[in-house]
Amino acid sequence: YNTVEAEDDQCVKFESGLRPDIKHHIGFSEIQNFATLVAKSRICDEDGNTKSNFYKAVKGKSQDRGKPYDNKGKGNAIGGKGKEMDSDDDRCFRCGMVGHHSLECRKGKD
Repeated sequence: YNTVEAEDDQCVKFESGLRPDIKHHIGFSEIQNFATLVAKSRICDEDGNTKSNFYKAVKGKSQDRGKPYDNKGKGNAIGGKGKEMDSDDDRCFRCGMVGHHSLECRKGKD
């Protein structure tokens, strides 16, 4: 690989062995110097790893929020009270009194 043509061949061979994501970025550059091609490929790979690690970290943090439809005692998605916090569960909707339900209400029986 001492001649210019041989270095071009070495670059083509090296580029063909790259991962597709790196090859996609490097291929447009048409680098014909082997040392430069190796250096740019390494930088591209490190940038890809850094980007991947960043998105993994961000995704991990966003999973702590909970899902809006997951209201197991946490209230509804709009921010209202949860069922166990609601004291109106035992309120009669006929008379408005607490302590009995409409089937037990004496208001309509008098």
